[in-house]
Amino acid sequence: MRAPGFWYQPRPTLLAQILRPLGAIYAAATARRLRQSGYRASVPVICVGNLAVGGTGKTPTAIALIERISGLHVVTRGHGGSLTGPVRVTPDHAADQVGDEPLLLSAFAPTWVSRDRAAGVRAAEAAGARAIILDDGFQNPSVIKDLSIVVVDAEQGFGNGLCLPAGPLREPVPVGMARADLLLSIGGPAAQARFANRYTPSVPHVTGALQPLQMGMSWQGERVLAFAGIGNPQKFFDTLRAEGAEVVRAVPFDDHQPFSPAILKRLEAEAFALGAQLVTTEKDAARLPASFRPKVLTLVVRLTLGDWAPLDAHLSRLGLQ
Repeated sequence: MRAPGFWYQPRPTLLAQILRPLGAIYAAATARRLRQSGYRASVPVICVGNLAVGGTGKTPTAIALIERISGLHVVTRGHGGSLTGPVRVTPDHAADQVGDEPLLLSAFAPTWVSRDRAAGVRAAEAAGARAIILDDGFQNPSVIKDLSIVVVDAEQGFGNGLCLPAGPLREPVPVGMARADLLLSIGGPAAQARFANRYTPSVPHVTGALQPLQMGMSWQGERVLAFAGIGNPQKFFDTLRAEGAEVVRAVPFDDHQPFSPAILKRLEAEAFALGAQLVTTEKDAARLPASFRPKVLTLVVRLTLGDWAPLDAHLSRLGLQ
């Protein structure tokens, strides 16, 4: 499902105000759930989460941590997959079994899908994890966190500041940030400046950006049909244009939307008619059938931080530096 536009208006619209009481009920339910006790792991648990629904950059953040810390395992729910776990993700798994993000993350570190997060953490411990990334578990109380990183899209920020369904938040910003150790906003300089003007963090704040990797080719002048089923497909299309690609058609899908044979056949036919190359994101590529992947190029991005020092201080505290 795509996020309603009124969620990201600077001020709550009339519809948001009408839905506000429901948002208060949602927030209260989240607060009640968070009062439950959790499992204390024998190794450090780093939670990468957010306050809002949708894509904020959690997966690139997890990859950046994996590249910085040795011995990490990832535990995730496996959104969009059928397996309840705990199960370690392998190349033999399909996205409809374990989800697209776990498939992507498993290329960088041992990754466990588990609806029961505590059971997943125990499985990672038994397999020798030095530390564990708890992916998107900030509002899940079943595991005690040693470091909680809240990731936010600098362009969208915290939207209109209201909870579901009146706004995009899972819990009010002050309530969530009271449990956080670090705030990571991801976006370009202009978006970061707007975010800083709107919000004064109560915890250390680091900024980051998603930078395309040069994979031995140039996007300059390349005619492409771009498609993406991520939290904010427009960011992907904008990145391609910034790299010099000629995006002759941009096709957004819902986050994690499966690519049926009919959809892929249509995309291939449109690309052929336009004389364009199909291109998508890493996460979307994980959902493509093996037979279709050779037809699609992937834009690979990685997270870069303006200053690693605040995060490194926490990692040193946990004995991970």
